[in-house]
Amino acid sequence: MSIDATVVLACHSMRRWESLCSALTSVLTQTREPAGVVVGVDHHPQLASAVRERFPSVQVVLNDSGKRGASATRNAAASLVRSELIAFLDDDETADERWLDHLLAPFIDSSVVGTGGRYLPRWDAGRPRWFPDEFGWVIGAHHDGMPVSTTVVRNVWSGNMAVRTRVFRRIGGFRTDFGKVGSASRPEDTDLCIRAARASGGHWLYVPAAVIHHQVDASRSTLRFFAHRCVAEGRGKVEMARLLGDAATLDHERAYMRRTVPLGMLRHVARGRISRASVMALGVVCASWGVASAAGHRRVPPQRLEPVARPGV
Repeated sequence: MSIDATVVLACHSMRRWESLCSALTSVLTQTREPAGVVVGVDHHPQLASAVRERFPSVQVVLNDSGKRGASATRNAAASLVRSELIAFLDDDETADERWLDHLLAPFIDSSVVGTGGRYLPRWDAGRPRWFPDEFGWVIGAHHDGMPVSTTVVRNVWSGNMAVRTRVFRRIGGFRTDFGKVGSASRPEDTDLCIRAARASGGHWLYVPAAVIHHQVDASRSTLRFFAHRCVAEGRGKVEMARLLGDAATLDHERAYMRRTVPLGMLRHVARGRISRASVMALGVVCASWGVASAAGHRRVPPQRLEPVARPGV
């Protein structure tokens, strides 16, 4: 039995116009036609008008609420979805033509609450020689140590994700006070996956055949960005655990630090890739700094999540 999905994209800047157009074109040329495509635009009326003019078959919703950021904008777009599933793609990604086919196939199993696929980087300035594959998550890419076949996982990433609409609405969607706003980056997608699994009693699947290509801007090819992103990840994961009220939600990160990172460093040293091993050590230090800085802050009361309303409700 086929289950329909509406694809949701969020955008916020004309600087990504060309990549947004590529993303939408990749969605509209899928081998499996989506039930619809909704673009959420974050506080940018001119961008919303440009999308409507270039892609008349696409629904556009302007997030002009008091909440800025990717989470609030995705929620605004998701409020228009009427299909059983919502699939998310980002404005700096393009999807393989069978992306939606692969991403939705597991939903024939009612215990699957959501799925996510593989990210392949597309470096604008070329991949730096020092960049370690084990830290692919820094630039939004698949990293060494991830599964190579469809596997049950704790979470997937919001730029390549599908979720049951009723569950998404039941849990209030993404937290609008926790996520990507400006240069700030926190794991709102991991938080959503954990809450969705808890609310439904279901599980998430990582589907590596569902491939997207993620543009890596030249500004993200620097050690400065690498260090900043590692600090943000450490801080964000501690803040997420506080919101969820369960330190055990970080078991995945602990396993990554105990196994994937040490094995990767040893492998790079053995192959003479000292720069990659050194950068991995830098990443550990920066992430630890982020953890320590978050631990030193007082707890902020969690956002009260409301169900994401259907149109007209």
